[in-house]
This record gives sequence, C-alpha cells and structure tokens, in this order.
Amino acid sequence: MNSSRSRSTLFLMEQLIVVATFAVCAAACIKILTASYFMATETRDTSNAIRAAESSAECYKAVSGDIEMTARIMGGVAVNIDGSAAAVIYYDKDWRVSGEQDAAYLLRITDDGPAAGPAALSSGSLSVEKLNGGEILAFPVAAR
Repeated sequence: MNSSRSRSTLFLMEQLIVVATFAVCAAACIKILTASYFMATETRDTSNAIRAAESSAECYKAVSGDIEMTARIMGGVAVNIDGSAAAVIYYDKDWRVSGEQDAAYLLRITDDGPAAGPAALSSGSLSVEKLNGGEILAFPVAAR
C-alpha cells in the first residue's frame, strides 16, 4: 500500500514539473509574439509615414513650394502656425486621408520661406507624427 502511494506522489510531482515547464514556455512565447506585434506595427507605421511624406514632398516640389496648393492636392488644409504657412494632412488609423476628428496621424509641411542666394529655393520642413504619441519622422524639403 505504501509503494503505490509513493508512486502516485512521484507521478504528481512529475506532472507538476511538466505543467510548470509548459507554463514557462507559454509565457516566453506570448512575450515574443507581443514584441513582434509591436515591432510589426511600428514598421508598418514608419513605412506608411515614409510613403505619405514622399508623396507630399514631391507635391510640394511640383507646385514650386506653394503650401496652399500642396494642401489642396494632398487632401489637407492650409493653416498658419506661429506666423508660418503650413499644410496639414490628417490620416486615419489605416493611413487614409481623413478629417481631424477621425485622425490618428498628422503630416505637416511648414514653409520656412525662400532661401537667400542665387538658387532661390523655397525651403520647408516636413514631419509625420502620431497624434497620441510622438514623431515618426521629420526632414527638410525644398522646391524651386
């Protein structure tokens, strides 16, 4: 009778070790999957931000630095920010142009005015940011 009791105790301990090992492996897998999900989301946002920024920068260049025309073509609005003209374009969570109330991302092109010198470039800055969290990318733009 005593040997069957020790066998069942040994069996239960063995099962507990297997369950504990499985739980540790499952926790590690969940952590890895969560990290990969956030990394994929960040990569998708960066890729879409680059695409939107390239389109806007090319538009800004094509209209010779005209902020109002850039805003109109890209589906945004022209605004005045701290005395500088700017084109503001709102995007929803799926990176479609949207209104301010549905927006998750903001693309802003600010006109810094004409540069001095013989080149006569109109220069500005372009930034893309999440509305609930930080800047995704920013760089200077120029048009002739």
